[in-house]
Formats: sequence, C-alpha cells, structure tokens
Amino acid sequence: MFKRKPKIGLVFGGGGARGFSHIGVVKALQEFGLEFDYIAGTSAGSIIGALVAAGKNWKEIYEEAKKIKTKDIRTSKIPLVPSKTDGIQNLVKNVLGDINIQDLPKPFSAVAVNIKAPKEVCISHGNLAKAIAGSCCVPGVFVPVEFDDMLLCDGGLQNTIPADIPRYFGCDYVVAVDCHKERTYGTDSQKLFDVLSCAIRILMKSNAVKGYVNADVVIAPETKRFKASRAEGLEEMMEEGYHATIDAMPEIMKLFKKRKPFRSKKYSDPSEIDFV
Repeated sequence: MFKRKPKIGLVFGGGGARGFSHIGVVKALQEFGLEFDYIAGTSAGSIIGALVAAGKNWKEIYEEAKKIKTKDIRTSKIPLVPSKTDGIQNLVKNVLGDINIQDLPKPFSAVAVNIKAPKEVCISHGNLAKAIAGSCCVPGVFVPVEFDDMLLCDGGLQNTIPADIPRYFGCDYVVAVDCHKERTYGTDSQKLFDVLSCAIRILMKSNAVKGYVNADVVIAPETKRFKASRAEGLEEMMEEGYHATIDAMPEIMKLFKKRKPFRSKKYSDPSEIDFV
C-alpha cells in the first residue's frame, strides 16, 4: 500500500541564553540527515529557528553564537531602564541580511504577543529581524517592538513552546524542544526586576504545558544549572541539547516512518491567535 509521506514540524522553545542548547539539538538532527517541513520558534527559539530555516548548519550557528556578548544585546546602562532591541535586530541582519520571513528557503514562523490586543501573534510574513526581536522582547528588559500596527513582546507570555503552530500550516507531526524544562522557581526579593522575572517564569511554565500537549516528541535538555541571562556555558549547553536529542532519536525516527494521518490534529483555538 502506498504510504503518504507525513509533514513534520520542528519547534524551538524560549529560554534566554539556555537557547544555546538548541544548537546541540540541531547538530544531532543534522547528523541523522533529518529535514523538517516547517519551523517555528519563540524568543531565543525564534533566532535558532530562523537560522535553521535559512539553511544554516550547526557549525555555522555555533560560530555565530560564540560572537554574542550580553552587552551587545542589552544595551541600556541605566538600571531598570529597558533596552531597545536594536542589538537583537542587528544580530539577525548581520547573519541573514535585512530580509523578510517569506524570503527564507524553508517556511518559518516567529511567535510573539501583541500587547495592544492583547493576543498571541504568529508571524510568517514581514521583516525577519523585527519579528524575531518582538518574539525575544522580555517585558521590563526590552522596549516593545513596533511591527505594523502592533506592539510586540516575548511570545513566551502565551506560547513558550509553540508546538501547535506547525499544525496550522499542514504539519501532521511535531518535534518540539524545551530548552528550560525546570523553568519555575520563586524569589525572596521584592526588587522590580526579580518580581517581574518570577512572574514571567510562572506564566511560561503554564504555557509550556500547551507545548507538551501539542508535540508528538519533546526534546528536553538539562539546563537548570545555566543562567537565562548569561552566555557562559555555551559548549556545555550544546552538549546537553545534543545528548537529549540522541536519547529522543528513536521516537523521532518513528515519526519519519509513519504514514500521514487521515486528519491532522489542531489542539488550539485559532481565534485566539493572530496570523500575520
């Protein structure tokens, strides 16, 4: 009997600097020669996702990651004053050029939140650098990004592991990466930044559940010992991502051998998302 080839999506979740573990995931997937039909990402995952959608291999991504310095991303020198996202946008432009999302070789979506609405936004068209900056725009850390008539903030506020998104674009199965599976911890501090950070972690934990429900396979590296706001430990995070992917590889390979299902599942209500 003829086997209908399934479409498989790949999703990279948010997690700040812990997103370096995504590079190890990409390394393992590329070593096995796996090609995905749709890529989506939130926050740090949107950066890696765009690079993969652009056809970059893991070594190229690693070389770019080594150049990243916190001071180039968080540019404000004044305490409690958010930085503009120019550093994030320049990072994307320097590597991929000042292009639109639809110019990428592979279909890609960045997930953000429009604080005007407020509503989750799936961005599949328009300026790539701005879309990624909006997806990475942590409230209180960065100034919201103007994109069309929207004001974008970190997609993790509503969908930190956007495993539902590829299904809206025809994917039958989804592999998702959670680079911060132990994302919630409290704080004794009453300082503004500490309280905001804790609140965001709580939100992202509840949103992560949706990602697990929508994914067929979840790759979850051990990244608890690393800081979301510091780039130290790049190689170690990559190793964690690589080994977690190798451990999950039997389940991932099963997806590539499956038949296309009669009907693709969509777990989320599309009316809750703006598709741009």
